[in-house]
Amino acid sequence: MSEIRVLPQHLANQIAAGEVVERPASVIKELLENSLDAGAKKISIETELGGRRLMKISDDGIGISSRESELAFKRHATSKLNDLNDLESIETLGFRGEALASIAAVSKTEMLTKSETEELAVRVLATPGEVRTETAARPTGTTITVKDLFFNTPARRKFLRSQPTENYHITAIVTHYALANPEIAFSLKNNGRETLRLAPARSLKERAYQIFGGEMIESLVPVDSGPESFLRVHGFVSAPRERRTSRDSQYFFINGRFVKDKVISKGLTEGYRSVLPHGVYPVAFLFLELPPEEVDVNVHPSKTEVRFRRAEAVKEVIGSAVRQALSNSGIGIREPIRSDPSELSGQDSQKLPDQPTLTRSATASSYMPGNATESIPPEQSLTPGAFKPDSLTPDENFEDSDTEPLTPPSGYGVLPPVDSAYSVPEDVSPADLDLQKIRAVGQLHNSFIIAADDEGLLLIDQHVAHERILFDYFKRLEQEREIESQNLLIPETIDLTPAQAEVYNLLEEELEAYGFSVSEMSGRTVAIKAVPSDLPAGEASNLLSEILETIDPTKRGDAQQSIKDDIAATLACKAAVKINMQLTMEKMEWMIENLLVTDSPSTCPHGRPVVLRLTMKDIERKFHRT
Repeated sequence: MSEIRVLPQHLANQIAAGEVVERPASVIKELLENSLDAGAKKISIETELGGRRLMKISDDGIGISSRESELAFKRHATSKLNDLNDLESIETLGFRGEALASIAAVSKTEMLTKSETEELAVRVLATPGEVRTETAARPTGTTITVKDLFFNTPARRKFLRSQPTENYHITAIVTHYALANPEIAFSLKNNGRETLRLAPARSLKERAYQIFGGEMIESLVPVDSGPESFLRVHGFVSAPRERRTSRDSQYFFINGRFVKDKVISKGLTEGYRSVLPHGVYPVAFLFLELPPEEVDVNVHPSKTEVRFRRAEAVKEVIGSAVRQALSNSGIGIREPIRSDPSELSGQDSQKLPDQPTLTRSATASSYMPGNATESIPPEQSLTPGAFKPDSLTPDENFEDSDTEPLTPPSGYGVLPPVDSAYSVPEDVSPADLDLQKIRAVGQLHNSFIIAADDEGLLLIDQHVAHERILFDYFKRLEQEREIESQNLLIPETIDLTPAQAEVYNLLEEELEAYGFSVSEMSGRTVAIKAVPSDLPAGEASNLLSEILETIDPTKRGDAQQSIKDDIAATLACKAAVKINMQLTMEKMEWMIENLLVTDSPSTCPHGRPVVLRLTMKDIERKFHRT
């Protein structure tokens, strides 16, 4: 066994730096917090190559005196704490005294700073193991330049992601702190291109408008729990119509500090219970104000994780404040809001009204498999054009001519509860499905196809089934380079959020491969000139926004095929038939036939089940036939 020995100081610093400096965005976060603690009113950030080559932050704060400038690079040197008791009432964003020392341990760092009380500025040149100072000139404030991040730790450097991905993280960090400090001016440049320029704002809502544009702001609902509780929650949440497929548009702050916290997230989710379906998320800017002793911010060196003394009470206050805000705005919270196809989830699909409604063809002969598909030409079997949402919209005589609803006779109620061991339909594997034996029987709640085979009954979610069909279709066309575009008569312009703009830079080639034609205009504005021909042209802006919100560069990295699959899944979700849409028997048969020839008929592209089975064995057991 090797001898125990003390690590060299430079090696210990590099190891310790790993907790503080995970990626370029970590550096930006630490330096932003220092600027804010210094009372800056204007902060500018510049990066090159996603922060690998260069990160530069300048502010007009109070600066650092020449006698303290070198000390600032010592580990655990800080002006914000004197003893442990101070930590319980800490009001500054930084306090650990680790940021500059950690950054300098894994990069080539330069600090140019001038305090209010001195005539000359001081330049500090810090590299691993060495710190030098010299006099210089600049106005009051501080500029810190970080070059060649992880140059001396190649193992760390190779784990950095692509440039667009790192830019995405940097933009997200700046966006968070810009929201938390609307009175401060921010600017951000990536590779010389201005991504963000924000003048001082008079309110959070004005700052949100600067970042996200007017369309989102119109949907925001003010939240304020009031001062009665130990905790005040205030900010904005979105009306249910403004929703996202990820939590990326949720911003949480505690006493001005940006945090990522599950307690706050759960409280927000609780506030939207029965308002939003499972799997979609509201936009939220929530600020929590509470006594410092109620929250521990010293959980992790990144300071984005916290621990509440009364976590359950915090969650309840947040949930109550959000519910009250929605109620005050005239948004009911009892009845669930139906999702559109892009936001349907398997869980939400199971929330059915008390009295089921079954639809069937008016003639008994149409139950026969042989008659069901005669009206659909074979060449239309797998194209969206044969089954576009528009073609599924009932005409004025739809109910009279094609279908008749079946409702339970008067006097019959809902079936009594049954033993759960046999009442829950099972997921179905592809091997259990045989096209030759499955026949459509009817439709439940205009949302689920009821089918039967030799094994029993099948419930097919019509939205996710069609989504699976279209997903395979779009993937095949993209691989064969056969996706066609439809030009818009008038190009649609859309103002991207900073995060969306970074994702767009990552996806330009993939979007073009799927039939989009998009050109950049000034700032973060883009013009959509063409969309895939199988999608509704009127949804161009919404469709592009949804794709940019759905793709998560933090998880995908450079996996190009995975990104293409995500785009195909979003397109399929948007184009698929909706729930609450009545289908003819022919269209139900079409759906079953084409579902069973897909690569994975039992799940949709997002992993939700498509088909559930209730076996004859379970049915007979419930009727005491066995």
